[in-house]
Amino acid sequence: MEGEKKEVNVFQMPLHYPRYTKKDYQDMPEWMLDRLLADYGLSTHGDLAHKREFAMGTFLWPEFHQAQAFSSPLLLKKV
Repeated sequence: MEGEKKEVNVFQMPLHYPRYTKKDYQDMPEWMLDRLLADYGLSTHGDLAHKREFAMGTFLWPEFHQAQAFSSPLLLKKV
């Protein structure tokens, strides 16, 4: 085993959450999607359309949650 290198795979959370828009993901080149997914330890398998859908589903907040959060009575209630 001397002189032999072992590959170690360790998930490491990047410091920042991606701040791309839906349009950014739709226009993003495949190499950039591969890098983004790999940085988060996610699969880079599949065709370009699959990677885009996967990235958008993973990193974009659903519009329902955004609309609900801003109209929540708890957020609008004065204390």
